[in-house]
Amino acid sequence: MMASALDPNKNLEGPTLSLATGEPRLADIAEIAGVSMSTVSRVLNGKATVASSTRRAVLTALDSLGYDRYRMAGARATGLVGIILPELINPVFAAMAQVAGTFLTRGGYTPIVCTLTPTGPTEDEYIEALIKADVDGILFCYGMHADTTAAHDRYQRLGSLGLPIVLVGGHAPDVDVPQVAVDDATAMSLAVRHLASQGHRRIGLAVGSERFSPSQNKRIGFVEALVDAGLATSLDDAETHVVPSAFAIEGGQIAASELITAGHTAIVCGSDVLAIGAIRAARLRRLRVPEDVSVVGYDDSPLMSYTAPPLTTVRQPVRPLCQAAVQALLDEMRGLNPSRELLLIEPELVVRSTTAIAPSAD
Repeated sequence: MMASALDPNKNLEGPTLSLATGEPRLADIAEIAGVSMSTVSRVLNGKATVASSTRRAVLTALDSLGYDRYRMAGARATGLVGIILPELINPVFAAMAQVAGTFLTRGGYTPIVCTLTPTGPTEDEYIEALIKADVDGILFCYGMHADTTAAHDRYQRLGSLGLPIVLVGGHAPDVDVPQVAVDDATAMSLAVRHLASQGHRRIGLAVGSERFSPSQNKRIGFVEALVDAGLATSLDDAETHVVPSAFAIEGGQIAASELITAGHTAIVCGSDVLAIGAIRAARLRRLRVPEDVSVVGYDDSPLMSYTAPPLTTVRQPVRPLCQAAVQALLDEMRGLNPSRELLLIEPELVVRSTTAIAPSAD
């Protein structure tokens, strides 16, 4: 019996099946797409060494021939997808790994989770390992693309290889791939409006390093919200209420201590981890939370409703964020060319017990 033209072990120069069998000939696909038969073979077998524009041309040719490309044997190389994210000490990143992994599994893929730690492999080392594993795509969650001081050539290189990727968190306008992030500026506005409604007039922000775009967006949203609420006379004045710090409990403690010393009765934090540090800073000064100092976190990490007292926070919508990112990656891997416009997911304020009426408003 004649071997199928789509058999990856078959000599491309040998005989091929006609369209009457339901499978187009490689020569037909190549002619319509304007590429070689070997290029068509690489696309059909999911190889990464094909430019995205070429991949789309081949898949479009398949569509024009009326063939359901998703039934094609070997349409995916391995069924593996990489997820690169920061360390899992912050519970929100562990939640992202779990949720994104679940959506990928439901889509028929197996996730490979790669975590970045100070002494572990770098993002570039993970990229090389994932390429060697012949993954079908990569999700980058709060990776180097969120670092405004880092080069983005690593992502552009993956694009030139035709390896589908999606960037989650942060924004890299110079990278032509789907990108999804939380609306951090809106998150800060929600927190400031909540505290202002409780009579707080001195509200400070403890935020992460300014080199990261999410921190920059939070800072912008915070200072604009202070001005809008009439709590600062100008953006420059509002900037004096911001203290950047390391994204760690100790960083939140140091930043909050400075803000409390300056007379702030409420502190908005760039993460729940920073908020825990802020609460520690207040207690070391024998101040009560929320009676003396109100604290708002960001993320709504798992277990934040069980802290003492339960943390008021702005929820980073992990499920819709990861669902949108995975869907964009699936579309990209299928050659559907999803939108390149940054997709912003709306956050949600979750009021618990670390915020209350300002002391002077009692």
